[in-house]
Amino acid sequence: MITATCINLPGGTGDGFASRAALPLAMLPPTPDKIVLFDSLCNLCNGWSRLILKYDREQHFTLCRAQSAAGQYLLRQLGMPLYNYETMILLERENSSFRQYHKSDAALRITASLKGYWRFLALLRYIPRPIRDLVYDLVARNRYRWFGRRNHCLLPNTADEHRFLEEVSEENPNEPV
Repeated sequence: MITATCINLPGGTGDGFASRAALPLAMLPPTPDKIVLFDSLCNLCNGWSRLILKYDREQHFTLCRAQSAAGQYLLRQLGMPLYNYETMILLERENSSFRQYHKSDAALRITASLKGYWRFLALLRYIPRPIRDLVYDLVARNRYRWFGRRNHCLLPNTADEHRFLEEVSEENPNEPV
């Protein structure tokens, strides 16, 4: 499990898709280059996170449960709802800042980096974003009904916990949690 001390992540440009956000990181090493923020109460989202863990063999992605302390902090800093969110968020490092990707942009950027046949799903990026996101929104709105919902957050197993960003301290950026 990666523990962060303080993340200063002001909102981006407001377009909701690929916006820059200044992010001077005060994280413990290794500082993640790609963070996937997901709903760990959603069975579909949990399946997606397990797929990332399995096919991201080079471990490019660090996962962050939206319900964790770090996830709630990131959602607040991004100006996103803390409870009724309907998007996965991908944060990718660019020099000393992160770029945000939401909805289908996030999913397709992730699949492009995975090993195996999953990377071919990235070809869907040639479908115009409004159409992709219309389908994404339909699935997101119905994900609990179609795939189910957990009563508690799915916690990482010990073999994968180093792949999760879980804790953050807003009070004292110089001390780890």
